[in-house]
Amino acid sequence: MKIDFANIQKAYKEHQAEFEQVTLEVMSSGRYILGKETEEFEVGLNQFVGSKFALGCSSGTDALLLALMALGIGPNDEVITTPFTFIATGETIAFMGARPVFVDICEKTYNIDVTKIEKAITKKTKAIMPVSLYGQMSDMTEINKIAEKYNLAVIEDAAQSFGALYKGKRSCNASIIGCTSFFPAKPMGCFGDGGAVFTSNEELNDKMKAMRVHGQVQRYTHKYIGMGGRLDNIQAAILNVKLKHYQSDIERRQWVANQYSKALTGHAVIPYIKEDRSSVWAQYTIRLENREKVQSALNELGIPTAVHYPIPMHLQECFQYLGYKKGDFPISENCANEVMSLPMNPYLTLEDIEYITNNLIKII
Repeated sequence: MKIDFANIQKAYKEHQAEFEQVTLEVMSSGRYILGKETEEFEVGLNQFVGSKFALGCSSGTDALLLALMALGIGPNDEVITTPFTFIATGETIAFMGARPVFVDICEKTYNIDVTKIEKAITKKTKAIMPVSLYGQMSDMTEINKIAEKYNLAVIEDAAQSFGALYKGKRSCNASIIGCTSFFPAKPMGCFGDGGAVFTSNEELNDKMKAMRVHGQVQRYTHKYIGMGGRLDNIQAAILNVKLKHYQSDIERRQWVANQYSKALTGHAVIPYIKEDRSSVWAQYTIRLENREKVQSALNELGIPTAVHYPIPMHLQECFQYLGYKKGDFPISENCANEVMSLPMNPYLTLEDIEYITNNLIKII
């Protein structure tokens, strides 16, 4: 038996006729950048998320950059975030000339530990960037309260949680700016790179809209230093199709997660989702002490696995200049040594899941 980890090809085949129709329409129209499809997608994003404004952009990384740029974050500023995430979170802060300040994670949710944030705040702190890891949002109420107390901005890195709920609110609409990614392997992925930024602040939206097109407020008139951060129209067309079916995909991902949890309870440390929120299951991630042995054995059985993420950011070579050392964030380091993600996509069948879990339990 051969299991597909993300099953991107199946996602294409399920709605193949729709995808081919909309892409042909864009190709024949000659409107490849910021056209009708992008505008429709942004309206759809607003309706789905509940924010006042949404902007499609070229990637999740560029979404984070637009947020930081619009907030004026730069040299001598500090941004608090987690070391246990994909490199883009800390990388974008550093790219702006600011300093990433790491705070360890909660061992149960893998998201930033809100009880440790205040100790990391200094006079240079300008923002907090929580990451909604694996599909579950961070403790946004507590984070927003801390931010309000110290007059800080909150940027939700929601690259893995688009569509998740937190106390009835959608991810990307729980802070001043939310950012997400539509990388192909995400819960809602396009056929290339793509992302979006969300806000209900009109001034910030106008800034990011201009900065997305080189700071341009009208043709060849540039108010800000910006970037070429636009979403391709063909990707917007594809995402319009994906968004139409996304709630169904979320429900199917939840079903897969339920089957995993039912089978693996008592055999491994399974994901913990807080009662006041949901996950879109960007990953189904368990913890094992003998990860390498298990991964090798599963691979021989045609069951792919992945590690998200094996090296915390404070131990990455590119962040050596920050002066962190091994042992500074022990929970992140322990998790990095033990987490293992199982195949997760809406197309896994009960037979697939039983094959994965039965073999996993035998190996453990």
